[in-house]
Amino acid sequence: MTLDLYFFAFAIPAVVFAGMSKGGFGSAAAFAATPFLALILTPGQAIGLMLPLLMIMDVTAIKVYWRKWDWRVARTLIIGAVPGILLGGALYGFADPDVFRFLIGVVAVGFVIYQLAKSRGLIAPPKAQMSPCAGFFWGTVTGFTSFISHAGGPPAAVYLLSQKLDKTTYQATSVIVFWAINLLKFIPYFAVGIFSKETFHADLMLIPAAIAGVFIGAYLHKKMSEKLFFGLTYVFLVVTGVKLIFDALT
Repeated sequence: MTLDLYFFAFAIPAVVFAGMSKGGFGSAAAFAATPFLALILTPGQAIGLMLPLLMIMDVTAIKVYWRKWDWRVARTLIIGAVPGILLGGALYGFADPDVFRFLIGVVAVGFVIYQLAKSRGLIAPPKAQMSPCAGFFWGTVTGFTSFISHAGGPPAAVYLLSQKLDKTTYQATSVIVFWAINLLKFIPYFAVGIFSKETFHADLMLIPAAIAGVFIGAYLHKKMSEKLFFGLTYVFLVVTGVKLIFDALT
């Protein structure tokens, strides 16, 4: 990884974008930074670079939603995420980088398909409250997708939506879940060598962009419709995801 102008031309927008999402503007698209960075970095560098920055954003969000979460629901997803994280770590330990490049691309395209299907009523929210066993399953999926591309939002939402939480409790529960999952990912990321001196050095330089992104997102949350934002995000994710899949296969 070379910290030159080319790198920062990609990294700064990606980090600001993630910060905007964490700040409450387009929160479902926070993981889009990882596919974007994977265009210029190895998959390991991309996810390793983003994790410390996401953890900084998580701390900010936790202060806002402190103790407003449903711990019973959060605990189920967090415990379920552990085997998913371990599976991601085991896969990373022996898989070729192109496998992760392919998976990140598939998750990016799959995210768009999922969101569009949900917006058109093709995927309806669960009518019945899911059991803890179902929560453990979706927690495992959340842990795995979060490990490979910081994309645990959609599978976590499947379980969270079934719990019929109010808006604030839903957001607070989501915040504490991903704060815990990101902490849990730190050890296996370190163990399999995802972090490096270069990623930590880059993180130090990108912290201002991360914080600025959170404040921009909080401002836009009150001032601007997310319709255009999500439309651009979906186009961006499809193009990026297809490019990553093509690169992995060729």
